[in-house]
Amino acid sequence: MSDILRQLIRDVRSQKLRTFLTVFGIVWGTVAVTLLLAFGRGLHKQMIKNSAGLGDRIAIAWPALTSIPFEGLGRGRRIRVREEHIEAVRRQTPGIVAISSEYNETLKLHYGMKTVAVDVSGVDSSFGAMRNLIPEAGGRFINPIDVRENRRALFLGDKIAKDIFGKSPAVGKTVIFGGSPFLIVGVLQEKVQNSSYNSRDEGRAYMPGTTFRALTGAKYVNNFIYQPVSPSESESVTAAVRATLARALRFDPKDKEALSVWDTAEQFKFLDVFFLSFRLFLGIVGCFTLIVGGIGVSNIMNVVVEERTKEIGIKMALGARQRWIMRQFLFETILITALGGAIGFAISFAICFAVPKLGATEFVGDPEISLSVAALTALVLGATGLLAGYFPAREASRLDPVVAMKL
Repeated sequence: MSDILRQLIRDVRSQKLRTFLTVFGIVWGTVAVTLLLAFGRGLHKQMIKNSAGLGDRIAIAWPALTSIPFEGLGRGRRIRVREEHIEAVRRQTPGIVAISSEYNETLKLHYGMKTVAVDVSGVDSSFGAMRNLIPEAGGRFINPIDVRENRRALFLGDKIAKDIFGKSPAVGKTVIFGGSPFLIVGVLQEKVQNSSYNSRDEGRAYMPGTTFRALTGAKYVNNFIYQPVSPSESESVTAAVRATLARALRFDPKDKEALSVWDTAEQFKFLDVFFLSFRLFLGIVGCFTLIVGGIGVSNIMNVVVEERTKEIGIKMALGARQRWIMRQFLFETILITALGGAIGFAISFAICFAVPKLGATEFVGDPEISLSVAALTALVLGATGLLAGYFPAREASRLDPVVAMKL
């Protein structure tokens, strides 16, 4: 082993440029593999996070107009869903974690000398968890007691709270909303949201649905949202919801226009499949880059064998066996590959550490080198090193000692 190391050090000193270019090829390939996969993983997680701003794999349903005649009733009939229909869906439909009706209106909010028109939704207590409406510290979302007792409790989006109260805390303050006093019970924690069906949550307010109906006299829901037990069951749950409402409101269960549904679970499924393919593509591109570096190592080792032919002949004449000669060149190749891989990993980790500090997380995510990425890269590196050194090593071990000493 010490003999091999001394020989390797001597070769490095005598051929500094050649060794540098060889190691650089491995470094470049390693950085390409790890960073491509790390950025792909970070972008995937960021896209999931952005999409979850609307809600965690929920479905939003809007009652609309029938498009299919049913039981003597013509098409174009408006479907009006009331609170008792939502309760029927909650009781009769299996596979639903939570469901909430939603009523929408624009009301004036008065606080001190400020008057602002605010979009407000009347919802159930389960609405906040489904829509990822997480309150800031010290506040809360609408709870079941608020709903049951028709409390005048108000949950504000972070932007509207800042516009009205500035930097002072909003929780605990009383405002006049829709002509009635309301207590601010919570403010939305700032979140990333890249889609919505009414308006961004940061500029909305939420109150108990029971309070909303008492305040505005609303009888029919504008829409309702529900969350399946599992994203894989979203289609069957949606069919069951449509069937339950079809029985109560007399429309064809196959009439998708009577009840329009936006199933966000489909969006998450698409993102998972898309980014799996995308990361696979990036991994293949990175591996090919690493293989190109391995070809460079193989070429260099071929040159080394040619330069050391006489030395190899002398060693074999003195009793060195073929496997010892082969092991020597394989070990040298693997050491060079490992050195390049270690430097490449260090550069990749440094870049992954620095990128989040540049403030681009919202757009490209935070690159992350996972255990699987590191294992894949190490595997490709090891295979590249073995293949790059095997053929030159085999050629060296098969040299005829007499012929080798004459060259």
